[in-house]
Amino acid sequence: MKLAKLPICLAVVVSLLALGVGGLSLGSEQVEEKESIDYEAPTLPYPYEEEEVSFVNEGANVKLAGTLTLPDREPPYPSVVLISGGGAHDRDYTIFGSKPFFILSDFLTRRGISVLRYDDRGTVESTGDRSISTTKDYAGDALAALEFLKSRSDIDPDRIGIIGHSEGGTIASLAAVESSDVAFVVMMATPGLTGIEYNLQYEESIGRMSGLGKEELAERSAFQEKIFAVVLGERDRDSAKEKLEEIYRTNYPNLPEEKIKRGIERLLSPWFIFNLKYNPKVTLKSVTCPVLAIFGEKDVQVPPDGNAQAIEKALTSSKSVEYAVEILPDLNHFMQTSVTGSPGEYGEIEETISPIVLELVGGWIEKQLTDLLYGACHEKKTILGIWTAAK
Repeated sequence: MKLAKLPICLAVVVSLLALGVGGLSLGSEQVEEKESIDYEAPTLPYPYEEEEVSFVNEGANVKLAGTLTLPDREPPYPSVVLISGGGAHDRDYTIFGSKPFFILSDFLTRRGISVLRYDDRGTVESTGDRSISTTKDYAGDALAALEFLKSRSDIDPDRIGIIGHSEGGTIASLAAVESSDVAFVVMMATPGLTGIEYNLQYEESIGRMSGLGKEELAERSAFQEKIFAVVLGERDRDSAKEKLEEIYRTNYPNLPEEKIKRGIERLLSPWFIFNLKYNPKVTLKSVTCPVLAIFGEKDVQVPPDGNAQAIEKALTSSKSVEYAVEILPDLNHFMQTSVTGSPGEYGEIEETISPIVLELVGGWIEKQLTDLLYGACHEKKTILGIWTAAK
């Protein structure tokens, strides 16, 4: 059933029921306990165990270090792996002083779900060379995390999912295609457009947010198209460097030499070339497990416009029996309640991650875990709409 054009009030009701949110009577005591949660400041002692762990991606000879939280209940536990977005991040996904993965891990573990979060390859306590690594390589790290969890007697091997933010959602989908042991995937603020389409969209979106006019945006887009043509078309690295340097100097004659050098190195890195060539739709069409894709309405880094529709379309053609694509009002790229969505606001917002996102993700995962435990007769469905919480 598609809800793309239903009135918001009806879409919300059907969306909540389909996602397993609001469909269960929790009882007055449980509801009261839920409302008293402080999403932003969990304090010691936590009502669960934390274990410092490490595991190895044998194929890449990379050792990954992380934290595994174990809920206060009888094992075996269902579990999720958290995957951060682009760049080198620690296990808490620390950014602008906030620790969104610590908050998400705490929230899910309190609901009876074990959570593994780890330092990205080549970051903090994890080994590996990021300069030669691609998104597909990072999917290998995620699969190593999955195998580590499966090896533990206190983890239910049939109920392990992956949650990824931004590029982490891409990594999660790649891992899900490689392994049928991935029970479900949650993609937050993840591109659905092709690599070229998304990079052009990103530059336009950030440029518009920065106050650039139509003419300046058109010039920037033309510059990017020239750059991408060289990156994808020139096989000789030295020749590509020369051509890219010429384009930079022609378009930005006053740009410092060091910035040009850094820009070219990034453009010709294995990671960027992979992402420029990447088509998420091809991967998503091969996904078989349940998928929840979430976008922030005010996200200017991965705007929902185009990306949400591309993911929905790909999942429609997939073998995934249950999936949902949600656009959440007022949220930015990091799922914070925002005014404009500008990256300049990230460090100024006190909220680490919206409670609406926590509850939505938690409720959806609980539904998937229940279905896996007791079995469910799925009717293939998709939801593309706006989910809002009561004020």
